[in-house]
Amino acid sequence: MFEHDLTDPHDVGLNADRLDAIPEYFQENYLDTGKLPCVATLVSRGGEVALEDYSGATELGGDKPIGPDTIFRIYSMTKPVTSLAAMMLFEEGKLRLDHEVSRYIPEFADTQVFNSGNREDYTTRKPDREMTVLDLFTHTSGIPYGFLMQDETDAIYRKHKISETRETLLEMSKRIAGLPLAFSPGERWCYGHSIDVLGAIVEIVSGQPLDEFFRERIFGPLGMEDTDFWVPEDKIDRLMACYSKHPITGEVTESDGAGAASKLYSKRPTLLNAGGGLVSTVRDYHRFCLMLMRGGTLDDARIISPKTWEFMRQNHLPDGRTIKDMGDKTFSEARMEGNGFGLGGSVLVDPVASMQPSSQGNFSWGGLASTFFWIDPVEEMIAIQATQMIPSGTYPIRPQLQQLVYAAVDW
Repeated sequence: MFEHDLTDPHDVGLNADRLDAIPEYFQENYLDTGKLPCVATLVSRGGEVALEDYSGATELGGDKPIGPDTIFRIYSMTKPVTSLAAMMLFEEGKLRLDHEVSRYIPEFADTQVFNSGNREDYTTRKPDREMTVLDLFTHTSGIPYGFLMQDETDAIYRKHKISETRETLLEMSKRIAGLPLAFSPGERWCYGHSIDVLGAIVEIVSGQPLDEFFRERIFGPLGMEDTDFWVPEDKIDRLMACYSKHPITGEVTESDGAGAASKLYSKRPTLLNAGGGLVSTVRDYHRFCLMLMRGGTLDDARIISPKTWEFMRQNHLPDGRTIKDMGDKTFSEARMEGNGFGLGGSVLVDPVASMQPSSQGNFSWGGLASTFFWIDPVEEMIAIQATQMIPSGTYPIRPQLQQLVYAAVDW
């Protein structure tokens, strides 16, 4: 266990014994059994950190312990950062949610919808309406991911190697515009490359590469010194290994090495993956969450207006529907039941339907390698969990963490 500037849990209405039981639970059920290499956990209330624990090692079977300086691949926890960047530009009047995407990337004016066929031979139709910037924020654009293996449109994305080639965010977005949508914009909820296209719009509107915008406007002001799209040489030894468990055979393999053995993060990538490319530490991401919980301000840094943050954490899905109402069989990084979707993450609209103790209005999201966060504005509570195991649903560690954290609330 690692402790640093921890508050007395009782002072913020949390039970110390029950907080201590959280890392013990994951140690017994996931580390001692060899299922996960590590689990990092942070819980704060009212901005005061009541639990910060780093258990396990940077590699399966390894002896180098993780700690507060360990760098994790946060994958889709990049999405709230990109969404925030877009809303910062929204505040400056440089974009609107009701604008057609084609206003920024003209190629999207001609984007069609998949009609019938397969990835080799298919027909398309004209969408019922053009895709808007809001559709990108809320994953109602019709743009899929290629790796979810769900229908013919993601098979087409795999054929065209979307996100697998060495191209810029804008170049990839233009190629996406030439591929068929899974459905007409606004018709369904579909997890995909929407935030990558939104990131390209951030670059176009700001006139800056995405990593430069992030550093100058978000990471620098917030003191997030270890968050970026790559890890420089003087920090690379702090990057832990990442693993993948095969869904059928159960075989666990290393998807990317630790430190200098990493093939993906040792240099700045050409593709600044706006939907899933960042690496970060638990403490860095806590500063990001804390800024949001405090209404867009942290210390002396004012990032967004509290009214903008309030707007972002409303359910923006049509007619107040949930992800389950609109998502069909689509994968989500949060439970579909009871969750709507805001600008950058899921928004809890029905705690009972979610089957978890929680608060209405919780804002949350996770990453492919089993990282997760939530912000509870009612309880003024933040929880972050990190390990490195793909896919994120390999083990039910997210709902288990939520059960254990809320069980520690005394008042």
